[in-house]
Amino acid sequence: MKWLNSLFNDQNRVTTILVLSDIVLINLAFILAYWVRYDLQLFRAVDPAFNVSYQVYLPFVVVFTLLLILVYKQQGSYKQRRQLSWIDEFYAIVHGTATGIVITIVFIFLYRSGFYSRLIFVYAGIFSIIFLGISRLVKVSAVKNMRRRGIGTKRVVIAGAGEIARTVMRVVVANPECGFNIIGFVDDDPDRGETDIGRFKALGKISNLPDILAAKTIDEVIVTLPWQYHHKIIQIMSVCEHQNISTRIVPDMFQMRLSHMHVEEIAGVPMIGVKETGISGLSQFIKRAIDISVSILILVLTAPLAALLALIIKLESPGPVLFMQKRVGKDGRLFTLYKFRSMIDGADTQKAALQSLNEANGPHFKIKDDPRTTRLGKLMRRLSIDELPQLYNVLTGEMSMVGPRPPIPSEVAQYQEWHKRRLEVAPGLTGLSQVSGRSELTFDETALLDIYYIENWSPSLDTKILLQTIPRVIFGNGAY
Repeated sequence: MKWLNSLFNDQNRVTTILVLSDIVLINLAFILAYWVRYDLQLFRAVDPAFNVSYQVYLPFVVVFTLLLILVYKQQGSYKQRRQLSWIDEFYAIVHGTATGIVITIVFIFLYRSGFYSRLIFVYAGIFSIIFLGISRLVKVSAVKNMRRRGIGTKRVVIAGAGEIARTVMRVVVANPECGFNIIGFVDDDPDRGETDIGRFKALGKISNLPDILAAKTIDEVIVTLPWQYHHKIIQIMSVCEHQNISTRIVPDMFQMRLSHMHVEEIAGVPMIGVKETGISGLSQFIKRAIDISVSILILVLTAPLAALLALIIKLESPGPVLFMQKRVGKDGRLFTLYKFRSMIDGADTQKAALQSLNEANGPHFKIKDDPRTTRLGKLMRRLSIDELPQLYNVLTGEMSMVGPRPPIPSEVAQYQEWHKRRLEVAPGLTGLSQVSGRSELTFDETALLDIYYIENWSPSLDTKILLQTIPRVIFGNGAY
């Protein structure tokens, strides 16, 4: 493991390996292009007078390879990024290869040699895109997998514990493949600098930072302090520079939410714009259309199962088939949530007596082996099929297919101010926190993921969560 960590954290070594693999793949692509052009002679036959050996092309192969490597470097293909995207890497490969092909063909045209086939360079470019595209897919998948396992991650301390810091925490929790391992955070506000946020430990005041950096192996410090604390920011940068530790600064931008901003370069001048985020307007219409269509489809498909469950529930224990409970929805509005009853009738009246068995932190109440659960209830909860009646809540618009899980009023009463952002959208049948750990997450981590979902909503994100929910439901990961 140590050698893998050393390899992934050595940018020069990783770049060298990537460049060498690209050189090999580009040359393989050219060999395949020669075979297709001169041996298979697809699409266009080769005049015997111009049928030349591969050795004749070797000088141009060298030039073509070096040219592509230089263009890829210019495109940023060899930069080590924390946010990995195969689409972005593939686009850089396509754009760089197309540029290289055009330059090479122009060079051959100026060289004015009759026996060089320009078509072979088109073939070589196509095969290069295929080979390098596959190699980038393997690279991105491997790096993401390694980072999720803690290999090649950077140990980070966050300076600040305000909204900007929590935005960074949301990104880290939602995107473990970014490879940040947050050791903890420092803040001079005693209310924030001494209280853990989920898995992220409070390490005290900012003045403790030099001792923390000296005592722990830290790779980076991410500064999230408001702009008016520029003197402290400079001090932190000085401390990090003295200890040879990298520094990242997240701009506060006059208290605007980071997700509302985008940077665009116009004639070399970087400009920061404000964009609309959240779920409103057309986004709300699209989301509602998805909710209605998906919920109707599932209701039709699961109708026989629902009828069978209702019969067994009635036969197994006295009480109603459905469990109804007041929950808090969008903007704090109360609604009645429906579930198949998975506990004995009157289970809520025993909650106070079982408080000492509560395994969750924060406002949540969870017991892994809850004595109130019936035999069928345990199976339904493990597979989450007790939630099926909530499809009615989705149809009425009180809930959505995807969103934060709806809390009960007593939980909301314990919310900190930043937790209340979970109530900005309709609650969901499933959500980002449900596919990211479910019951293993602390309440703060659940809230961070829910707010990340709200700020980054898109139809593709909803689709991704719905697809990831299926295996989680089947295997019962983290459910109780």
